[in-house]
Amino acid sequence: MINSWTGLDDAGVAVAAARAGADVVRSMYGQRLSRVDKGGGDFATAADVAAEQRIVEVIRAARPGDAVLGEEGGRQGAADAARRWLVDPLCGTLNYAVGTMLVAVNVTLPGRAAAVADPFADEVFVTDGTAAWLRRDGVDTPLAPSAATRLVDVNLDPPFPGAPAFRAVDLLAHPGFARWFRPRVVSTTLALAWVAAGRRAAYVTDGDDLSASVHFAAGIALCRAAGCVVTGLDGTPPGPGVRGLVAAGDAETHGRLMSLIQDRR
Repeated sequence: MINSWTGLDDAGVAVAAARAGADVVRSMYGQRLSRVDKGGGDFATAADVAAEQRIVEVIRAARPGDAVLGEEGGRQGAADAARRWLVDPLCGTLNYAVGTMLVAVNVTLPGRAAAVADPFADEVFVTDGTAAWLRRDGVDTPLAPSAATRLVDVNLDPPFPGAPAFRAVDLLAHPGFARWFRPRVVSTTLALAWVAAGRRAAYVTDGDDLSASVHFAAGIALCRAAGCVVTGLDGTPPGPGVRGLVAAGDAETHGRLMSLIQDRR
């Protein structure tokens, strides 16, 4: 069998893998799926597992020397591999399990490429580490961040490692927030891709270092390549020791959010 992925660049592999996972997610939607309990109210479905398996198959076929870190399967490949892909096969599992089509498939090769697929809109948000674009119906369109919507997605999922100093949920109670923005909660990092595309003004979440997270790395890469302002809750670039994430379509929006965040800390 001819490997159709060997000639692709890293961004092309990310797209192929994310699309393969999205195909699985879409095909299993609406079925009664078995669950794997992760504790603390978190779980994976059979769709999470099957999608990750398919994504890993694509990556290993295209880049056999690379390692993969998957949310469900952990690390696979050579321990000394110089490159490691990060895979979140179904971000928004709870949404998916209750029949809500707000989910994402995230595939990242840190520093080189990332793809975020929306299985139900048939869209893939892509970066090669320099540029960022949306691929839809075979057409690539550059991503253009904008704060014009004034919509800010806030991640309200526990745990809240920043508490009691700051929790993202507290931002909504700040009287200044409603003066400038309107909150949205989609409960998937697809919202980060929407910031890069100008569909959201910003995204805010609590958390520990998210720069190497299978959940967040692809969205962070997209936002950076698209020209968004991306920092931790303290205003410094995401990385080790930096908590949470603020990704905004422009500097003015980022500044306003940081002012509100500092006021709640």
